[in-house]
Amino acid sequence: MTIRVVLADDQALLRSAFRVLVDSEPDMQVVGEAADGAEVVTVVHETLPDVVLMDIRMPGTDGLAATRAITADPALSAVHVVMLTTFEVDEYVVQSLRAGASGFLGKGAEPEELLGAIRIAAAGEALLSPAATKGLITTFLAQGGSWEAGEEDLRRHGERLAALTVREREVLVQVAGGHSNDEIAERLSVSPLTVKTHVNRAMAKLSARDRAQLVVIAYESGLVRPRVD
Repeated sequence: MTIRVVLADDQALLRSAFRVLVDSEPDMQVVGEAADGAEVVTVVHETLPDVVLMDIRMPGTDGLAATRAITADPALSAVHVVMLTTFEVDEYVVQSLRAGASGFLGKGAEPEELLGAIRIAAAGEALLSPAATKGLITTFLAQGGSWEAGEEDLRRHGERLAALTVREREVLVQVAGGHSNDEIAERLSVSPLTVKTHVNRAMAKLSARDRAQLVVIAYESGLVRPRVD
């Protein structure tokens, strides 16, 4: 199966470099490019890619607005957005996750990291490692950020959380803490396969695209309260 990729970046030279890299892989193909957020939404509708590499800062409609437009469209539910950012942990990264991105990657990443990120996102997995989750939460909060959501978000997420079983809630708390499936399995004395099953069920019930979105929902709903150790 070929992974279809759309590139969104206002720098033509960078897009060209990404295209050469992606098209060099036998299991990947660049099916479209865009120089701004408005254009990428149109391109995504036309090409229906598996993954969009989205620059977070673009002129006009930025990557955040474009990501919200893509993830809010039911017709594009199979499209996964990987946000590209100069700074791997900053307020924009948090905003991108809340907008529906599957994860983020620094522009300084090695070629193999970029290709790996595309494959991870295409598979529906979270492009947000346990270490990255912990670092994201800790660093963002240390900079004075907030995960607080509005009353409507709290109500909406609260209704969805009510559909979770006790065990699924326990697993969700562990996921939000940045723990891997193996770590969660050890903590809860179950098998990693059981944890994966609970994670998948929680994702379905909460309408989360991937693990990264579970982290956001856990904090926005108030199920987990962030703290800096």
